[in-house]
Amino acid sequence: MHVTFLGTSGAVPTTMRNPSAVMVRREGERFLFDAGEGTQRQMMRFATGFAVSQIFVSHLHGDHVLGLPGLIQTWDFNDREEPVAIHTPAGTRRRIRDLITVTGNEPSFPVRVNEVSPGDVALDGGEFEVRAFETDHRATSVGYAIVEDDRKGRFDREKAEEELGIEPGPAYSKLHNGEPVELDDGTVVQPEQVVGPPRPGRRVVYTGDTCPTEGVVEAAEDADLLIHDATFAEDRRERAGQTGHSTAKQAAEIANRAGAKRLALTHVSTRYAGQSERLEREAREVFDGEAFLPDDGDELDVPFPDGEGGD
Repeated sequence: MHVTFLGTSGAVPTTMRNPSAVMVRREGERFLFDAGEGTQRQMMRFATGFAVSQIFVSHLHGDHVLGLPGLIQTWDFNDREEPVAIHTPAGTRRRIRDLITVTGNEPSFPVRVNEVSPGDVALDGGEFEVRAFETDHRATSVGYAIVEDDRKGRFDREKAEEELGIEPGPAYSKLHNGEPVELDDGTVVQPEQVVGPPRPGRRVVYTGDTCPTEGVVEAAEDADLLIHDATFAEDRRERAGQTGHSTAKQAAEIANRAGAKRLALTHVSTRYAGQSERLEREAREVFDGEAFLPDDGDELDVPFPDGEGGD
């Protein structure tokens, strides 16, 4: 799983930061979380590719959605045929439809707009889900969590072959799939003899704009990466509450409570241009894990919790 931060600014862009957008690539699929003004250019600039299958909108403030019309139009110009799904908070489907047809033309490719509420599974990917959760902003809003299923336990090939005398072949697959195997001498080998406990999948959480809330704590439990609103420094905590945002320290407190491993601070107010270290410092004072404020174009891999591969 690979994350590219396409836009990390607050409501107003700067020369260094674009409005909100995050690209997540998982097993070849590309998911876009929010699409502020200029998102398609950021996709070109940072070479993420345009083959996005799903777009997840946290709320309909302009700095999170004004990139949609241009992106849809570019796909149209490029003769896109593949469908795209746009997931958006309940009650906002009509506004999204109006936004993507603002020039008076319907896209030539299928665009499905799916409304979601906190607790809904926005996307069931088979081995993972993208779940909507409750956030607290000045608009109808949700956050999204990519939650992978647990993986099979590690297969102990050495024990199977050397201690139990099981020949490599179909028996290994059966045991790894949870089926017992009977050997030629009548001995029955149970899966738990050679297969370890299930290994956790990964969890990446994107809040969009929000005040600190229990919904994020629950959604981000043991998250490998929490991408959280950190619009203000601590001396603007009251302002953060008034505008439906969080401070960097509040984001760190939420990450701590959730047991998240890494915290990405985003949606940074223009008042902190050139002062990213201040927000990072305030977050690191309270967060036990790794806290950082990404620049536009920054990328990171999200490894499996046990540091092992996905097999």
